[in-house]
Amino acid sequence: MTPACEKRLDTGLAALGVEVDATARERLLALLALLHKWNRAYNLTAVRDPEQMVTRHLLDSASIAAAVRGPTLLDVGAGAGLPGLVLAILDPRLAVTMLDGNGKKVRFQRQAVLELGLDNVTPVQARVETFEHGGFDQIVSRAFADLATFLTLTRPLLAEDGEWLAMKGRDVETELAALPSEVTLVENRPLAVPGDEAQRVLVRLRRS
Repeated sequence: MTPACEKRLDTGLAALGVEVDATARERLLALLALLHKWNRAYNLTAVRDPEQMVTRHLLDSASIAAAVRGPTLLDVGAGAGLPGLVLAILDPRLAVTMLDGNGKKVRFQRQAVLELGLDNVTPVQARVETFEHGGFDQIVSRAFADLATFLTLTRPLLAEDGEWLAMKGRDVETELAALPSEVTLVENRPLAVPGDEAQRVLVRLRRS
């Protein structure tokens, strides 16, 4: 990757207060290179420019790192492995399962896991409705569905004292107003992604 990409990653992580060692930094840059390479053939993401990939994929994923405690994390609708791959790189102690029904995107996930040497990530090709492995401490969604659908489909997969993490746009208030009574809002806070002017929030939810 170019020096400009490296600089954007380094300054962005510093602005987020996310510390990385040399291994994690190398893996993040390798993930970026893989995304850029595979995207040309597999159309994994609409973002084409590597510098924009740093901002809109790597830094956007890293912006929720402080809220991720695990130790088990399910990334639903993981697509190209975001935010799951980034979070797994940032914290090797996390056990991350990435779930998606799109075969080409899961193939990319598996290739990334192989090339990056990530032994704490399990890619799974399946629809969330048919996935039967529950008991996850946290379930994250970046661009999967509206909150009501997200909660309904993943409720059987969440541990009793677990937590949902939903990365949403600022227009989430309507979705929050429709939350079922058995779900409690823990936090709704802005996500400041360095270099990205899009308005984003992190919604944390628990069972009531």
